[in-house]
Amino acid sequence: MQEQASKKGIWKVIGASSLGTLIEWYDFFIFGSLSIVISTKFFPSDNPTAAFLSTLATFAAGFVVRPFGALFFGRLGDLIGRKYTFMVTLMLMGGATFLIGCIPSYESIGFLAPLIVLILRLLQGLALGGEYGGAATYVAEHAPNGERGYWTSWIQTTATFGLFISLVVILLTKLVLTEAQFDHWGWRVPFLLSILMVYVSYLIRKNMDESPEFKKAKAEGKTSTNPLKESFGNKYNLKFVLLALFGAAMGQGVVWYTGQFYSMSFMKTVMFLDSDQADIILGIALLFGTPIFVVFGRLSDKVGRKWVMLTGMLLAVLTYRPIYQAMYQITNSQNKQELVDKRTETIIPVSADNEHEIKSLTRYYDDGSHSIENTDTVKGTSKTAIFLAGSNYVKLIALIFIQIIYITLVYGPIAAFLVEIFPVKIRYTSMSLPYHIGNGIFGGLLPAVSTYLATNAKTAADPTFYLEGLWYPIIISAVCFVIGALYINKNMVAKDLN
Repeated sequence: MQEQASKKGIWKVIGASSLGTLIEWYDFFIFGSLSIVISTKFFPSDNPTAAFLSTLATFAAGFVVRPFGALFFGRLGDLIGRKYTFMVTLMLMGGATFLIGCIPSYESIGFLAPLIVLILRLLQGLALGGEYGGAATYVAEHAPNGERGYWTSWIQTTATFGLFISLVVILLTKLVLTEAQFDHWGWRVPFLLSILMVYVSYLIRKNMDESPEFKKAKAEGKTSTNPLKESFGNKYNLKFVLLALFGAAMGQGVVWYTGQFYSMSFMKTVMFLDSDQADIILGIALLFGTPIFVVFGRLSDKVGRKWVMLTGMLLAVLTYRPIYQAMYQITNSQNKQELVDKRTETIIPVSADNEHEIKSLTRYYDDGSHSIENTDTVKGTSKTAIFLAGSNYVKLIALIFIQIIYITLVYGPIAAFLVEIFPVKIRYTSMSLPYHIGNGIFGGLLPAVSTYLATNAKTAADPTFYLEGLWYPIIISAVCFVIGALYINKNMVAKDLN
């Protein structure tokens, strides 16, 4: 009976923590999911490539500041408690996301538009820097010994579900609105809706109790008076911080963002797949792959965290290039050259006096056929898209799904791993920094760095330009694998969090 009550209690903790974390990830991801649209709204339109790269850089800026959020909110979490700290991060994230949906376009306010977007992205990054460490620590400190991998892996699913829900909301908004309506104002809807979800999460979280481990430490006077100094000024603890970063979090970060962001960008900008279809394919792969986080979290309780995580990194190093080559070949048909040629902007007149013009969409199907559809009666440009069906559609889902499996391997056990190697009084601070440097710096820079590498290779007429962006995650994962294999050992992990 007592065990049932304990299980019920931890499910309540999981639910409250996961919902808030899921919403924060949703808020963070809709910017990335809508990056192509955002590049046309908040940046100069005379150079689309530069605008898109600027959007990716702004997206990356939110990741770059995450370590600072980890330091600031991690310190607060170790001083005043886990619960109150990630209540603040939730409100900060929700407010910044809502305001992004309210910013006037570049045409209306000029360079103030990208400046305000950048500021709000930085606030989002700071909030997320404090959120994850708080949620993971909170859940781990409620979980029984020997089961922390399993229970914390539920938190790990929230990031992927956040991306999945962001894709669903975007697709539903596009379904309800016309293309012109979505392009004009509908893209703001996913940002504005987040405020409602944040409010619901706030109501749930405010009734949560503080972590029992932290309450005990506080009652015994064992909390830290200077978490930053004890975390990073102590050589012994700093060694563990560096090992957590370079032996685990760094590789986990690039594997995570390759599978969920680079793959999406690759389908849309290199394979020229229809944007909605690319979102659906990624969404299907995420839906099937997300439950596997729990499988590998549980496995890490049985066999240890180290080799579960390192296996995911090694598989990524060995197979990323073959996977992306197979993805590219799916749409590398005889229509590919025709598609590239037709991507230049054209205006199609539709009336005798040429007073009205139309935006046209050329749809290319994988059976070699194509059609041109008139989609609007306003001035605009033509664009092209490839639509997959049958075996090619299934094959692409499978190739994305394989990358999601790699993510579940590296990400499922990492929260438990990070929590267990640091003592309770400085746990929030110590675990948050390596996690957010690994994800925020190494992972968050991946879209911009990989796009830059691929663009340079394409300019140099490299026939395999589409694979060159993968060198970044491959090299980072390989370095992390070697460091983790050599220096992480089972004696580092605490069996009892006290």
